[in-house]
Amino acid sequence: MSRKRIGVLTGGGDVPGLNSAIKSVVWNLADDFEILGLRRGWSALLHLQPENAANHDRWVVPLERANTRTIDRTGGTILHSSRANPAIVPVDRIPGHLEGSGDGRSSHVDLTADAIRSIEHLRLEGIVAIGGDGTLQFAARLHREGVPVVAIPKTMDNDVNGTDYCIGFSTAITRSVHLINDLRTAAGSNERILVVELFGRYSGETCLLTSYVSGVDRAVIAEVEFDPERLLAYLLADKAENPRNYAVVAISEGARPVGGAMVETGEPDDVGRAKLGGIGGVVRDFIERNSRERVIYQQLGYLMRSGSPDSLDQIVANTFGTVAANLVRRGESGSMVAVRDGKYAAVPVELVTRGQKRVDVDKFYNPVQYRPRVTDPEGLPMFLY
Repeated sequence: MSRKRIGVLTGGGDVPGLNSAIKSVVWNLADDFEILGLRRGWSALLHLQPENAANHDRWVVPLERANTRTIDRTGGTILHSSRANPAIVPVDRIPGHLEGSGDGRSSHVDLTADAIRSIEHLRLEGIVAIGGDGTLQFAARLHREGVPVVAIPKTMDNDVNGTDYCIGFSTAITRSVHLINDLRTAAGSNERILVVELFGRYSGETCLLTSYVSGVDRAVIAEVEFDPERLLAYLLADKAENPRNYAVVAISEGARPVGGAMVETGEPDDVGRAKLGGIGGVVRDFIERNSRERVIYQQLGYLMRSGSPDSLDQIVANTFGTVAANLVRRGESGSMVAVRDGKYAAVPVELVTRGQKRVDVDKFYNPVQYRPRVTDPEGLPMFLY
């Protein structure tokens, strides 16, 4: 009797813990299922050419206990990743063998039907999708189309709706706190203002908790517009009050000055979304232009998501993989592994389509002083979310 065949993929930005989740899924299912790794996220389903067998190795790899035995010792993902979403493919990124798809009038095309044809060609009876909001949005779409799907949430922004925790979040906080504390030596030695920019497009949770743990002077999150003049006044006062004569502000990459817009740089990603980055430089320039202060500006960027997972992310990734494997074995399609009220659970993957989580500003942030506000934590979840 042939074993059922399932696919496993990772999509979106990489985070520490992905390899641990992949290994956990494989080791829990390898006795009963044939497992194919889909390389580069949902891109595999669009670039796979059924009539070209030589094309398969680039996009599909068998996953077994032997070739996943040690992958949890490193960060990143052995399956590679992409931000591709087959439901919204920019016309200039349509794979060559699918050219001509679309109506010729839209800037994006829906290639879901082509993705499903690849699933059928591979004879997949289910997919375990590990990703953030964008990746899991398409997982929800496949579920609606009748494809069996189980989802595992990951993102260092911790903003996937339906779960209290996403793989990668703890490591991002840990990395950021360590880096900020290391940068204090340069700021203090040179008596400067330190501006540290962290990832966070629409959610400031990573910036908020990093600021809370590291004790920076000010924190500017993505959810609240900030007044550069007021921020400067605070930082000058903070610097003057510090015996070492320096001050630190952490800022989300998606933060916006009052009446302004997010700073966008570089080329759009696989779904046409502009890259962010540089608001910290804007703040630096404003400070230096309007005071006599010198500024150290540092983007933490990919340092936040590189390297091996910390212990918490390792535990969560391993356990998420186990829960996902159990869901696959039970045939519970359309489910996402989650942490709810501090407990592991399964929730409908459709929850990800209801928008991303945001910082509860009224509860956890002082938008006037630009500081975290945690005054009554009793009864709150461990991550204050």
